[in-house]
Amino acid sequence: MKTLKQTKIGAKAKVVKVHGEGAVKRRIMDMGLTRGTEVYVRKVAPLGDPIEITLRGYELSLRKADADMIEVE
Repeated sequence: MKTLKQTKIGAKAKVVKVHGEGAVKRRIMDMGLTRGTEVYVRKVAPLGDPIEITLRGYELSLRKADADMIEVE
């Protein structure tokens, strides 16, 4: 299982599944990270947190903990 957190800078990935439960999972899905969405990893902050991605025509910054709950291929 590869997660969004493990995806390298400049790589594209496709969301397979969002792990987690309750409000955290709902918040991630409300930001547009749903199954089948293609994401592009733009930047990672110097200390690794947050990760900046592009999806559905906009930029989004995610914490490492949230990115680790998103399974990609």
